[in-house]
Amino acid sequence: MADRKVGLKLLIDTSSQKVLFAEAGKEFVDFLFYLLALPVGTVIRLLTKKCMVGCLGNLYESIENLSQTYIQPNQDKNSLLKPKAPALIQVPLLLTNEAQQAPTSSKKFYICTGCNRSISDDPSAICPTCLHYSNYGHSSRNINIEVKYIAPPAVNTSSSNEGGFVKGVVTYMVMDDLVVKPMSTISSITLLNKFSVKDVGVLEEKVVDLTMAEGLKLLNASLQSKAVLTTVFLGNTGA
Repeated sequence: MADRKVGLKLLIDTSSQKVLFAEAGKEFVDFLFYLLALPVGTVIRLLTKKCMVGCLGNLYESIENLSQTYIQPNQDKNSLLKPKAPALIQVPLLLTNEAQQAPTSSKKFYICTGCNRSISDDPSAICPTCLHYSNYGHSSRNINIEVKYIAPPAVNTSSSNEGGFVKGVVTYMVMDDLVVKPMSTISSITLLNKFSVKDVGVLEEKVVDLTMAEGLKLLNASLQSKAVLTTVFLGNTGA
């Protein structure tokens, strides 16, 4: 399957080898905003444990190595190792559907067969309704009959069926530190003054295609740097 790509136009200061900002469409902005919805376990799995800064990679590996013997009977390690991302939006082009997969073993729920009113995720739980009536000669019951949970379908609230977070009718400006705002001529001029650009001759436009591999690099860089675009596209980690 061909690698999915998203186009991006960079404005580069060649004198400092720094990306000033990028012009982006809704696909790229949706991707950036979707990163905030990713569970930590999914981020670690996408980037791999070795690429994680700090100790979260060790924490992830500890759960992987922990025997099921030590896990509560109504819990599943995959709920932490392979958590399901919120299905509120379509998965952006740059992330594989793995980021939104459900755990291989879904959480189990149980119902009381005595009154069919009480539900629990613990098969040893006592039905409070039946327990109350046990004082009047009825027998109390465990909530231990497994039932199937049917998740509601994702609702597309967009009248234009675009999906995602933002509308696609405008171009967006994405700064090197991932500040996002609608693009305008005035904001572009203001930025040139902010970065003390005296000679427009040093500025260079560069169109790039962002692939899934670079999307993961961007996710990794966003956790470590405030010059994300420069790091990913120019390889200048010291920016």
